[in-house]
Amino acid sequence: MAYNSSLKFREEVHDIVGAAMAVHGELGCGFTEKVYQDALEVEFQERSIPYLRESSIHATYHGVHLKAEFIPDFICYDGIIVELKAVKELEDTHRSQAINYARVAGYEIALLLNFGETSLKFERFVVSKKFV
Repeated sequence: MAYNSSLKFREEVHDIVGAAMAVHGELGCGFTEKVYQDALEVEFQERSIPYLRESSIHATYHGVHLKAEFIPDFICYDGIIVELKAVKELEDTHRSQAINYARVAGYEIALLLNFGETSLKFERFVVSKKFV
């Protein structure tokens, strides 16, 4: 049976989204991204979801390590980039940011969470490790 990469980290993504739904269910919309980030960190701790918060990653270009750093909101399960937003509506630039963070980190999964709407919105991306 062939492995389907679209199912990679399925349960882990489910756990992360569940934690985010709990945060949104209690706080609703209207706060800044940092408030949701703080609350989600508490929820991750309570649910024993392994994470790194605001851990910097660096890109390479033509084999050269670039000085610029990228700081995703969370890296969960040592393989999922989790990027938070608190905006009226997700835009393509938000999607690109999550996808590019995953590419730079060498991860296959990016999860974009938006707390800025009346119900939590999330998008999951399976990411190619190569820039196109």
